[in-house]
Amino acid sequence: MFICPCYRRKNGKRHAYWALVESFRTERGPRQRVVAYLGQLAETTRTGVKRAAENRPPSPYQQLRLFDENDRPEPEWVEVDTANVRVENEMDFGGAWLAMELIRRLQLDTFLETVLPRGKEEIPWAHLALVLTICRLCNPSSELHIAEHYYKSTAMPELLGIPAEKVYDERLYRSLDRLLPRKESLEKHLKNRLGELFDLK
Repeated sequence: MFICPCYRRKNGKRHAYWALVESFRTERGPRQRVVAYLGQLAETTRTGVKRAAENRPPSPYQQLRLFDENDRPEPEWVEVDTANVRVENEMDFGGAWLAMELIRRLQLDTFLETVLPRGKEEIPWAHLALVLTICRLCNPSSELHIAEHYYKSTAMPELLGIPAEKVYDERLYRSLDRLLPRKESLEKHLKNRLGELFDLK
């Protein structure tokens, strides 16, 4: 047996009412029928009924209660086979995050948005310039390597909001072409920010 929610609308609001359901077999296959309607349940009551319906063995760590007068959910314990736990889709986060913090301190993101205003392109050139900047700082490599290997192995897709499939070598080369004519103004901006941050003349 198990419990499942039944939703109804009352006074324009959606309310969940719980029902105790059991499965049974027929000639036409498995079917389900409602054993009892339980009404609206607090979290602790729902958890207690769920445990009883599933016929779980008692936990060795605590005395389980069906109801809790203080409406505090009972902790649930699970067993984990640590020998079979593995990490998947691991991504480098620290380097990209620190690079973004440095970029903000240098106001480089604001500068790039100013000199590379957004047009009709799908991905703003200023954002692609940030990709190149972060990659040059964290893992200097070719644009091809960035597009095919490095970018998707980091947290940059989440930090910058640019999906990995949108970053490819031709797009990176074109962003370099857009950035090159602004080289002198970029160097001047970085020199000025260095002086402001460290009180240098």
